[in-house]
Amino acid sequence: MKSNARKAREVQTKAAAGLRSPAAPFPPPAAAAAAISRSLPPASPRALLLPPSKIQLQRIKETLKEQQCTLERMTMTLIRNRLGLLVLGVLVTFVLYLLLPAIQHEKFTSSVDIPKPRAMDEELQKGQSTGNVTILTGTVLQNPSVFFREAVHVPKDGAPSAESRLGVLFLHGQAFTSQTWEELRTLTLLSEHGYRAVAIDLPGYGDSPHSAAVETTQGRVAFLQEVLKELRLLKPVLISSSMSGRYSIPYLLTSGEQLKGFVPIAPVGTKDFTAQQYQQIKTPTLIIYGERDTGLGTQSLQSLQQIPNSKVVMLPGAGHACYLDKPQEFHKAILSFLGELK
Repeated sequence: MKSNARKAREVQTKAAAGLRSPAAPFPPPAAAAAAISRSLPPASPRALLLPPSKIQLQRIKETLKEQQCTLERMTMTLIRNRLGLLVLGVLVTFVLYLLLPAIQHEKFTSSVDIPKPRAMDEELQKGQSTGNVTILTGTVLQNPSVFFREAVHVPKDGAPSAESRLGVLFLHGQAFTSQTWEELRTLTLLSEHGYRAVAIDLPGYGDSPHSAAVETTQGRVAFLQEVLKELRLLKPVLISSSMSGRYSIPYLLTSGEQLKGFVPIAPVGTKDFTAQQYQQIKTPTLIIYGERDTGLGTQSLQSLQQIPNSKVVMLPGAGHACYLDKPQEFHKAILSFLGELK
């Protein structure tokens, strides 16, 4: 009994002594983590780069597809915008092309230095007579009538000029009328140089009403024949610009022997006839066009230069309405040509 009690007391004594001794310190967290890491098996490299799941792949594909569709929509929108701007630019250019001749017709007197006889060089002033020039207006034909302007030169002594002068008939382009040749002083200048200068308003332009009779080529030829007859212009020089080529070119090919000379200024309709037809023309011809007229100017030149008795005058820096851009050079060329026909 005593030995058992002694053992129990020894155990209690050791326990009490253990409680009184300092406790063993706990390891720091970093060391504990390192110890745990060392206790785990090494990680496989493949475990660090696990492939995405099928759902993740599908989401990635859908995202890429959406981005591609967005990019395509942006590209198409950009293309449509550029096409729209291009079409708008073409339309604006076309409208300006249609309106510019009309604007020039209304304002060319303020934008063009209109030459006067005294401002011409010596060659232009040769043969210039003295006196006054009056522009007379009137109508010929009936149903419908045709409006005309004529420059009448009255010498200082009051005696009327002779009717045997070489006549010159001016036709106009689509954006113009006979008034163009008056405001440009072409009629006055030619009258002062001894020519009979007349300009008409073609049917449907200016003060000449429209006529159904000129809707065909034959009708336009007959129209010019009647006008020349009514105006008493016998073997005149016909000066025709742009749109009026629909009248003058067929007339030249069918009745060229009734003309003393022909002056086409970038006329339309020249491609309607063959080189052989042009080669049969015997009428002296002066082809005038502007350097910058790369449309009707150069196009009509290809056909008209087939005329045997023809020569070409290109006005540097001038456009389609070259007589407005370079009036002095234009008048000089006309007077020189008329002088050769006398």
